[in-house]
Amino acid sequence: MARKLAVVLFNLGGPDGPRAVRPFLFNLFRDPAIIGLPAIARYPIAALISTSREKMAKANYAIMGGGSPLLPETEKQARALEAELAMTLPGVEAKCFIAMRYWNPLTGETAKQVTAFGPDEVVLLPLYPQFSATTTASSLKAWRETYSGPGRQTTVCCYPNETGLVEAHARLIRETWEKAGSPSNVRLLFSAHGLPEKVILAGDPYQKQIEATAAAVAARLPAGLDWTVCYQSRVGPMKWIGPSTDEEIRRAGADGKGVIVTPIAFVSEHVETLVELDHEYAELAKTVGVAPYIRVPALGVAPEFIAGLAKTVAGAIQVSDPVLPASTWRCGRDWPNCPCREGASA
Repeated sequence: MARKLAVVLFNLGGPDGPRAVRPFLFNLFRDPAIIGLPAIARYPIAALISTSREKMAKANYAIMGGGSPLLPETEKQARALEAELAMTLPGVEAKCFIAMRYWNPLTGETAKQVTAFGPDEVVLLPLYPQFSATTTASSLKAWRETYSGPGRQTTVCCYPNETGLVEAHARLIRETWEKAGSPSNVRLLFSAHGLPEKVILAGDPYQKQIEATAAAVAARLPAGLDWTVCYQSRVGPMKWIGPSTDEEIRRAGADGKGVIVTPIAFVSEHVETLVELDHEYAELAKTVGVAPYIRVPALGVAPEFIAGLAKTVAGAIQVSDPVLPASTWRCGRDWPNCPCREGASA
């Protein structure tokens, strides 16, 4: 009998229609990883935010047809990864399951599906290449609270410099640039979702890992390339890490340059790419005289990316460590929130 392998793909999720927008937002903001207050205070705040932002959020999702494409995009990745694993691990029955943090399929339901599958091995694979307490750690916590089924579990905590990830980004940037006519006077912006600065100061390795991914991708592009890392999607009054993507677009305009923007932390198209990058920042670029404004697509099912994930999964079931990064990545000792930091006991 073939050994059974369950690969659990974690992502944030997104509303599948207008009626789901408010409960999705409520689930997001009631997460203690997002708002670090006791439940008695966090829940009313989450209700207030989800109500006040519902109209604007619905308008954004309306641009994409009323709901988020994140689940169907992730389903494509799951099927592609299954096909790759069938070649990588002959004799293993590998099945991919999707666990979304804030909307269906929620982690608890996925845990039931994995239990029914009866795996011998479980590989937990966040679709967040760069580790953060607000994404990876939150998803893994929800899994630990809901899964009590069979199988030896291994967690891939991060893969910021995994070869397939990096090569896929570099190829898509080159192809997008060439398709646009290979303009010379452009600056490459590696745009990632931002975080409040206090999260990083508390030891979160996310920013360090974003910068490592960008540097690894840039090393595979022409020498002398003008590039920078920036952060989008800021909300609230707190100080966020920077520079912000809108600041970098304005700076490019002041420098008389065009921009080519690549979503370096998002592996699937969703509201931050299809609305924020494609509409809001494109309009800003036009306003400040940035031309051309070029956007690189998210990785999706890029063959290099999927092959890298399959290689990572295959490696995970060969080792004894319960938590590991892809390839040789290790965070420094200054990043205590990283489970695979140097000197960690995991």
